[in-house]
Amino acid sequence: MYARPVPQPRPVAGGGPPPATGAWQDGDPVGRRQWAVLPRPLPLEAGGELPGVRIAYETWGRRAPDGSNTVLVLHALTADSHVSGAAGPGHPTAGWWDGLVGPGRAVDTDRWFVVAPNVLGGCQGSTGPASRRPDGRRWGGAFPYLTVRDQVAAEVALADLLGIDRWALVLGGSMGGMRALEWAVGHPERVGALLLTSCPAASGAEQLGWAHAQLAAIRADPQWRGGDYHDAGPGGGPHAGLGVARRIAHLTYRTPDELAARFGRAAQRGEDPARGGRYAVGSYLDHHAAKLARRFDAGSYVVLTEAMNSHDVGRGRGGTAAALRRITMPTVVAGVDSDRLYPLDEQRRLAAGIPGADRLRVVESPYGHDAFLLELAQLEPLVAELAAG
Repeated sequence: MYARPVPQPRPVAGGGPPPATGAWQDGDPVGRRQWAVLPRPLPLEAGGELPGVRIAYETWGRRAPDGSNTVLVLHALTADSHVSGAAGPGHPTAGWWDGLVGPGRAVDTDRWFVVAPNVLGGCQGSTGPASRRPDGRRWGGAFPYLTVRDQVAAEVALADLLGIDRWALVLGGSMGGMRALEWAVGHPERVGALLLTSCPAASGAEQLGWAHAQLAAIRADPQWRGGDYHDAGPGGGPHAGLGVARRIAHLTYRTPDELAARFGRAAQRGEDPARGGRYAVGSYLDHHAAKLARRFDAGSYVVLTEAMNSHDVGRGRGGTAAALRRITMPTVVAGVDSDRLYPLDEQRRLAAGIPGADRLRVVESPYGHDAFLLELAQLEPLVAELAAG
């Protein structure tokens, strides 16, 4: 089962302390980003409104004259709008679904017009805690609480600005799946077909518990400063707390069997755990924590995690079953057999409650939750099935 080689971590690029925030900043290389500014403040589900909202997005392909070939792709927690393409100026990582989206791929950009926004509250060009308010000050700790529905409301406004009345396909995994589900329940007339992978109908107690531990780690970092750290200079951000949060999260993304097969109790090369050195698995987690500090923002991590906690499609809609009955468009629900963050039974219940879903599709993988990013050969036919319809 574990015969496939797993890429080993590479040294983190760049020397010296990381910047206070890894957020994209005005003046940084633009890359493939485009921007849309909402014409009016965004009303928020919890009350109040968010002024001056800017949404960064990327597009691929060419839109058909009748708009019938539009696809919305929604990213997970620490990803962004860069779904397809190489890393480069403005894009610290390669496209996170590059194997699915592009010329000749399952979402063929020679046929489809693909739009991928950076989520509201994120840190790669859209308005978030690292952004500046209309008066020029950083939002920082004053950035408001967001729900998944608020984030989808911003994406609806983006679609309106782009003149897109209806998406032929809406695709999302993990946090992106939560938003795709909200699109389908809240705006079913604007969704032609739907792919939901590795996401539940509502965040449950265990997921809320994992999130609580991560949020506590960030807020306990003295460098957090109530969320107002963005201008502290190199090394001045809450990197220790963000790193602990990332280590916790990464353990929920993978599986015990994979970690055992990959690392076991091996020591990190050149270190002796009996003398205070690290085990190899600890070095692996440290590596991912260090990488995230250079490309992400702790404030966005807090805002987005709290938004994921809010996820409940049945809230105010008569319960989960009533909400899911609104989804009558063709739907593929996929779950990973080894996912311990969102276990397979959650996707099974999701598929059973959606009239437009014929059955649950199971992705078999040793990689756990991260399989929705890694097992593209198993996702390709599911996407192609929707695209063909």
